Amino acid sequence: MIRQPIVSVLGHIDHGKTSLLDKIRGSAITEKEAGGITQHIGATEVPMEVVKKLCGNLLKDDGLKTPGLLFIDTPGHAAFTNLRKRGGSISDMGILVVDVNEGFKPQTHEALSILKSYKTPFLVAANKVDLIPRWNSQPEKNFMDSFKSQQEDVQQNLDMKLYSLVENLYKADISSERYDRVNDFAKQVAIVPFSAKTGEGLKEILMVLVGLVQRYMEEQLEVHKDRPAKGSVLEVKQSEGLGTTMDVILYDGTLKKGDKIVVGTLDEPLVTNTKAIFLPNPLAELRVEKKFKSVDQVTAAIGVKISAPGLEDVIAGSPVYAARDEEGIEEMKNLVKSELEEIQIETGETGAFVKADTLGSLEALVRLLTEGGISVRKAEVGAISKKDITEVAALKEESPANAVIFAFNVKLLPGVDKDVYDFGIKVFEGGVVYSLIDDYKEWEKEEVERRKENALKDRTLPGKAKFMKGMIFRQNKPAVVGLEVLGGSISPKCELMNQDGITVGTIKEMQKEGDTVQKAIIGDQVSVSIDGASVGKNIFEGDEFYVKMAPSEAREMREKLADILTGFDIAILEETEKIARKK
Repeated sequence: MIRQPIVSVLGHIDHGKTSLLDKIRGSAITEKEAGGITQHIGATEVPMEVVKKLCGNLLKDDGLKTPGLLFIDTPGHAAFTNLRKRGGSISDMGILVVDVNEGFKPQTHEALSILKSYKTPFLVAANKVDLIPRWNSQPEKNFMDSFKSQQEDVQQNLDMKLYSLVENLYKADISSERYDRVNDFAKQVAIVPFSAKTGEGLKEILMVLVGLVQRYMEEQLEVHKDRPAKGSVLEVKQSEGLGTTMDVILYDGTLKKGDKIVVGTLDEPLVTNTKAIFLPNPLAELRVEKKFKSVDQVTAAIGVKISAPGLEDVIAGSPVYAARDEEGIEEMKNLVKSELEEIQIETGETGAFVKADTLGSLEALVRLLTEGGISVRKAEVGAISKKDITEVAALKEESPANAVIFAFNVKLLPGVDKDVYDFGIKVFEGGVVYSLIDDYKEWEKEEVERRKENALKDRTLPGKAKFMKGMIFRQNKPAVVGLEVLGGSISPKCELMNQDGITVGTIKEMQKEGDTVQKAIIGDQVSVSIDGASVGKNIFEGDEFYVKMAPSEAREMREKLADILTGFDIAILEETEKIARKK
């Protein structure tokens, strides 16, 4: 038996995620929500009969086996990351919605990174073609019919905007093309231009989705209806008259009223009884439709609301497994526990602390941080506590760059802000992973410079420079010559030694492009007056000089300040130590 593919819709805020789904289901959800922005998580089942009706003659009815499509509405990618299972996502396909006029934005990049990391196939829906200057809208038309009716310069304008999307995807190592130009859908991502407002191109989005499912996904959509259900928690919330309920997406098996279910909490896995299963009607939406019907059993793939005792501590993103005997319950408890332990990590090594609101967000954040070269020491669900601050503070002296906390959609517990201030802990807060990583990298760069400045404030700094040929302005008393800095830095009052470790003089003054400067760094070419140097006697064109240091001073700086010195600095210190020993 083939189930409906689970389709997630991702994209930057206001680029048209909800409007796309609204156009498909025709249920005016967007107008019911403040500002037209999705506020909660939901799922919509669209039967294949409706898909066929919307697509018309674009969709051939040759052996279509899937019973429909199950769409997940995804604010801030939270639902997609919560649709998790060991080894990946339960979402079978993604739609990356991009405003064709604005192009890629921070959350677009973030969504793309998440789709890539979970290896989820997707198409790009290039929304808002109706806002292209002088676009002549053809409501509900196929995209190609509408495109052919546009003026040539309008067509070219759209193509240029699409090429910009192709370029952004190429930078992420993804080959893409407008859907009608794709040669191999297994190797290229299809870009479908459309308008959520006028409906132009909507038929092609559904056509490409169903085509991809039919051609490449039948095997993974096989559902085992006789087995206990497997699913993932989208959201836990209070429901009027029902108490605490959870919205769950089931991706395999069958769930029956009365079944024992095992689900994750912050402590031990919860074992509870399925008290009631509520199901929305097709083309109704879990978030908005208030009238649910109670059913005795459901088979995947489907979005359901479950009422059961003890759901208060369940965390979104945790797995849900049904079990029908004691042996099955123990097996599922161990499975849930091991999955949660894989995500909520504590390595004991150096790295940042990560806190997030759901398991899905936590897993995605840790994955993207690691891919960005940021090591993680500890990751867990929940608000930031005094204990977290104390643990991070203990690491600060040993590794200041790792004494940070990433807080994704979580707050500080009352009174903890004082501890953050007292211990000087840096907390990166927000709901966009992309921005958190950018903010951290900018802070890290500034922090390294600040620590380097403090650590080297009263020290002689390493430096290496070359006497440029033809750059002799005075022979001696003092010698004035042109030097190119090859590494590190040089400044007035520095003693210089040659490659034999012999002192040749002391820098008196430096000028760059006619202006007196106090420091010259790698790549700078400066005229330098050197007391004690005499051209032709102790310095010669082509000579290389080093800032003079005792061997012990160079070694100590190299060993103790390795984490804030550049590779160039360390290499010059090694050379300086070796040369100083010659003398």
